[in-house]
Amino acid sequence: MKVKYNRVSTIEQNLDRQDNFNGKTYPDKCSGSVAFADRTEASKLLANEDVTEVLVDSIDRLGRNTIDIMQTIQYFTNKGINVISEKEGLQTIVDGKENPVAKMMIGILGTLAEFELTRIKERQAEGIAKAKAKGTYAGRLTGSTESTETFANKKSTKEVLKYLRQGYSISKTAKLSSTSTGTVKKVKKKIREGELAL
Repeated sequence: MKVKYNRVSTIEQNLDRQDNFNGKTYPDKCSGSVAFADRTEASKLLANEDVTEVLVDSIDRLGRNTIDIMQTIQYFTNKGINVISEKEGLQTIVDGKENPVAKMMIGILGTLAEFELTRIKERQAEGIAKAKAKGTYAGRLTGSTESTETFANKKSTKEVLKYLRQGYSISKTAKLSSTSTGTVKKVKKKIREGELAL
């Protein structure tokens, strides 16, 4: 089965630009800094045993950095799943074998994407430093971080806790509660720190 994976970096962005595929689509709205396996839709894609090809608009949709991108592609390759990138014109499996040229190109492209992200962060930090020097930097709004109480009362948190109490693993809990493994790890962290009770 051929599927498509889409990702945009924030909930304000529109997925329509990437939505030119008629089959099953897995659309994530999250930061590129989130590892592929920790994304809600990506984790569902990884769990789908019927997938034979994954179509993406560009390689940088697959991961937060070169290592994450390469690990994601290697996971698919090991399962015999062909990853096709439209923008770069690459496919990872050709005639049933791993494509060495695609592997090399993906490594280079992943490194360039990571480099660009680093440059963006540097420019952002420079902008904040200049704003602070001028006295115009406001910073994060008070109360914009989520309190433990708010997090604990979320439906998703309650679902995660329910399955963790039954002894399920992180990945199984994420699947059963329809959340990301990142959310499950956050709940477990708060349990360890005594903020939530198991």
